[in-house]
Amino acid sequence: MRRLRHLTNRHRAPSTNMALGLLLAFNAGAVNAGGFLVLHMYTSHMTGFASQLADGLVLANAKLLLNALGAILAFTAGAAVCAVLVNWGRQQSLHSVYALPVMLEALMMFPFGLMGAATLAWSTPFAVPITVLLLSFIMGLQNAVGSKTSGGSVRTTHKTGNITDLGMELGKALFLTRSRNSPHRQVRPNWLRMQSSAGLVGMFVLGGIAGALGFKYVGFVCVVPLAALLLALSVPPFLRDVPRSKALLARFHKKLN
Repeated sequence: MRRLRHLTNRHRAPSTNMALGLLLAFNAGAVNAGGFLVLHMYTSHMTGFASQLADGLVLANAKLLLNALGAILAFTAGAAVCAVLVNWGRQQSLHSVYALPVMLEALMMFPFGLMGAATLAWSTPFAVPITVLLLSFIMGLQNAVGSKTSGGSVRTTHKTGNITDLGMELGKALFLTRSRNSPHRQVRPNWLRMQSSAGLVGMFVLGGIAGALGFKYVGFVCVVPLAALLLALSVPPFLRDVPRSKALLARFHKKLN
């Protein structure tokens, strides 16, 4: 539990990057699968939305086009907000540099879980309810957090890259096994990458199972424990910055006077 409090801290290590990535992958799987049961679409699947955007243009289907455009813009906005928060936090030398976007994600998930079906009634210019845009924004925000903390090596909301990496490393292992006496024996699988890719895919699937079961039997409120977990991860570094923030505000107030 003590280690969990440091997962969103400013100082990073490969182990904390992977531990945070696994937790975020579980969260993404749960929200994505649960969202599908409610909305009949996967809100982290930007490849699908990009294809849908093209289909909408070719078929002159305004609804199809607006659906995809709204989700893509929301996902992009989430990633952009994460970058702004992280870079601002770095400029201020905050301990909560990575905790800020995680905290924002938690605070956005709480109303979704507590208000439930009421959010589906809020219309938008993109021919989808506000819930679709909210979840797409959250997925973009979260994917950028994993990327920022790990230098781009951990992606939490889509598994195409992880499954590709896993397949390549399995292929290397197979090649090594079948050519031990070959001059090409210098080919070696990256076991760490294989483990991390498999772990991220596995946690996403487990999260999807938990989210699907939660939405099926409990409803929207199953999102609340997920939001609470993210909040628990982000609050400790944030609290460490409170005294410094008070000092900065006092200095700013003194200058104004």
